[in-house]
Amino acid sequence: MTEFSASIRMPDMIAGKLISEIRDGLIAVGDALPPERELCARFDTSRPTIREALWLMQMRGFIEAGGGRRPRASLPSLQTILTSAADHMRDLLGDAESGAHLEQMRQFIETGAVREAAMRGDRVQIARLRDALDRNEAAIGTPRFAVTDIAFHREIVSIVGNPVILTLHDMFVSDLLAQRPPVDDVKHYDSNTFAEHREIYDAVLEGDVMAATEVMDRHLARSYRARLKKNRNPSTGHRNQH
Repeated sequence: MTEFSASIRMPDMIAGKLISEIRDGLIAVGDALPPERELCARFDTSRPTIREALWLMQMRGFIEAGGGRRPRASLPSLQTILTSAADHMRDLLGDAESGAHLEQMRQFIETGAVREAAMRGDRVQIARLRDALDRNEAAIGTPRFAVTDIAFHREIVSIVGNPVILTLHDMFVSDLLAQRPPVDDVKHYDSNTFAEHREIYDAVLEGDVMAATEVMDRHLARSYRARLKKNRNPSTGHRNQH
């Protein structure tokens, strides 16, 4: 029987012990963890407690589970940590206050990114942004507009060159867009959105930091207000707004 401090929950202590063994190489990365019954006997506890400990380890990226196999030891990576964070973000989207916090997070990311793009964007990066803008224009009034919309914003964020910021953006921006209310006149709405994208691109091209951040801030603020309007007065339509 293993003794634990009464001030710390049993699942946390078990998870901590097994994580230490993975870090120290006592459990090799890729190896299956012992069966639940062995862990129950070792730590003198119940299956629900062991399962919670394993879940905690999985959330921290120290085991891989699924496929009907026993959990296998792993080491956390940027991707696994952010994937876990994104899953929690998606769970929060139904709550108005949490959704507003995520919208604010997106606004900080993208206004900061467009500022960097206007200040430091090189020829290749600006050319890619122009390509994304052209694809966005070609998709006006079609179901592909939303995809090209996301791609345009992603190109801006990618200019920063920070994989953490880009991964976070990739993981939750599509879910935020899915919360947008529908619109009646799709082509009119797409044209207005594209016009704002063009303003953003022109400001980046000219290196006008103030204009780029102002237009992006206005663009995303309009998007957030549209989501609040949906929550007050749900309706049906053709396309979710950006």
